[in-house]
Amino acid sequence: MTLVHGQLLALAVSMFFGLVFTRLRPVLLFSGTAIALVLMQQLDVTRLLNLAANPAVISLLLLLLVSAGIEKTRLLAWLSQFLFRRSYAGTLVRMGAGTMVSSAFLNNTAVVAALMGRVNTNPDHAPSRLLLPLSYAAILGGTLTLVGTSTNLIVNSFLVEAGKPSLALFDFLPVGLVACSVGLVLLVLLSSWLPRHPRQAQQEDPYFIEAKLQPDSPLVGRSVQANGLRSLEGLFLAEVVRGQRLISPLSPDTVLEAGDKLVFCGDVRRVTVLQRFRGLTLFASAQGQLDRTLTEVIVSPTSAIVGQTLKSVEFRARFDAAVVAMRRRGERLSGKLGQIPIQAGDVLVLAVGQGFHHSRVSRNFFVIGNAQLSATLTPLQEWVAIGGFVSVLALSAFGAIELVAGLAVLLMLMITSGVLSGQDVRQRFPFEIWLIITGALAIADSVLQSGLALMASTWLHQLFNGQGVMVAFVGVYLVALILTELMTNNAAAALALPLALGLADAFGVSAMPFVMAVAYGASASFISPFSYQTNLMVMSLGDYRKRDYLRLGLPMSLAYSAAVLLTTPLFFPF
Repeated sequence: MTLVHGQLLALAVSMFFGLVFTRLRPVLLFSGTAIALVLMQQLDVTRLLNLAANPAVISLLLLLLVSAGIEKTRLLAWLSQFLFRRSYAGTLVRMGAGTMVSSAFLNNTAVVAALMGRVNTNPDHAPSRLLLPLSYAAILGGTLTLVGTSTNLIVNSFLVEAGKPSLALFDFLPVGLVACSVGLVLLVLLSSWLPRHPRQAQQEDPYFIEAKLQPDSPLVGRSVQANGLRSLEGLFLAEVVRGQRLISPLSPDTVLEAGDKLVFCGDVRRVTVLQRFRGLTLFASAQGQLDRTLTEVIVSPTSAIVGQTLKSVEFRARFDAAVVAMRRRGERLSGKLGQIPIQAGDVLVLAVGQGFHHSRVSRNFFVIGNAQLSATLTPLQEWVAIGGFVSVLALSAFGAIELVAGLAVLLMLMITSGVLSGQDVRQRFPFEIWLIITGALAIADSVLQSGLALMASTWLHQLFNGQGVMVAFVGVYLVALILTELMTNNAAAALALPLALGLADAFGVSAMPFVMAVAYGASASFISPFSYQTNLMVMSLGDYRKRDYLRLGLPMSLAYSAAVLLTTPLFFPF
């Protein structure tokens, strides 16, 4: 091993530990690694720019922008009307199949976000019985086509850069259909394992609402009981923060003082009850935003505010929104609202200003309720968005046009026809995903060009030589699966694919089975709520715990893995 090999290996290991064991955002780690490669002269700037302009990468960026236009149509709302029936098994099958088909062509995060509200309000079945299957169905559906998930497009990017033929739109379909069928059957068979939380079970984790007592308030100098704060409808005065002192449990005879922070727990919809008390100012009311519709969001695991407090990130100035209430699954919050460290998965209720819906929001939150609605599209605009998208996919599937060219034309048509505005494009441009993929391609290219991938694959070939190529194939799949549960699906694909290509070359066999092993293994995000964004989106609304993901996700992962490992060599021979 040369010094160059040692430097690359140290850089790769450092990035892995950063992704798994630190709170650093993947975009910083991948971008920093790419910059380090340039500084170490392992990669020149021209090559880095060529990697960023990879046709498969540009296809992914265009697809995400076009998906923003599809989200504005009534397609998913129309679909949701046919998914729910009085029969639970019938609903599960309809919802699962409908979600899989939708996720095969649309952004699966958008699909889940569009259907979550309908699941939550359906009158026949508890949300906890449907939301986790909804997330799993979206993940499974993404494995059906090249455009179903960003993982498949990232894998295709690597192949193009390695000089391999590009994957076609439906190359993933045969194995994906088997995996989806097995997954759907398993969801029905194991549906009794899903928790049965009634809708009101969300009150086990009530919203945390803070109000400050102003010096001129008539409540000052009077007890909690005398002020009538013990008998509020839907709200409970849990504690008082006085300076650095926390008064809890709270006695009815506790006398309130000017500057006290009153912490209420309960139904956030009853927050207007507190406005009846003169001199009691809600945490969110300083800017007069409570007259607006409240917006409920979930904090993304990749959000820049995770681990920080509302005060330290200057939340109002940063997002043009004030936090009315906060909730954390499985934990009752305590202390000052502005000084509580934010965690991924926290639910915030926001009073939003006009500047709330911008790019920072989509990178930091999942909006799950009462979001500001986009303007209704005209029939012509609906036709441009849906008809244009279907046409591009069909023409690409038959080889009439390149996918990247078709998506570029469609995006221009959407902007010209008013389906998307220039502001929409700026807000939804996936800049962080672009940087992550470019960084991942930079790592893979350096590893391949330096000979480190050949060295590693030669060693593994010698290790697996006695067991045969099938053992190596299974090993590559397991590496991708474990990495996706520890990190994210995109990072798993980026780290596992160079190894897969090297092993295929070492064994002298087709690379396709190994490529598919990485793509399907990196999509197997079933066990952890944090391994895939749709899993996190349904966690709070479904009142799920980590053990719920393990209980259903482990057999799902085993069945999915068996289906993939048994069928991939049949459709993609060695």
